[in-house]
Amino acid sequence: MSAPTPHTTVDLSKYIEIRDGRANIRGRRLPVSFIAAVERSPNASVADIAHDFTISEEQVLAALLYYREHKDEIDAQDIEDQVAFDEMYRQYGSNKPGQA
Repeated sequence: MSAPTPHTTVDLSKYIEIRDGRANIRGRRLPVSFIAAVERSPNASVADIAHDFTISEEQVLAALLYYREHKDEIDAQDIEDQVAFDEMYRQYGSNKPGQA
């Protein structure tokens, strides 16, 4: 029986950048959390995600790896964003014409 392999950190800075405290695909305003959410959809392949977001498969894989390594932090940010959105909606409601 072999010993477990130590966790190796991969440098994803070629594919991922932090902008305004959020992980995004480098050079794009595409959050890693969006890619992770789509990946959880049934039948979402890496190739399909790459095509849908017009990014490379390597970028998709880097985003998914980054998400898995920072899941708790990214999920907490998404929850904070949703709470803030819900509060803004509660205070100001819809901006649709004809609605009060």
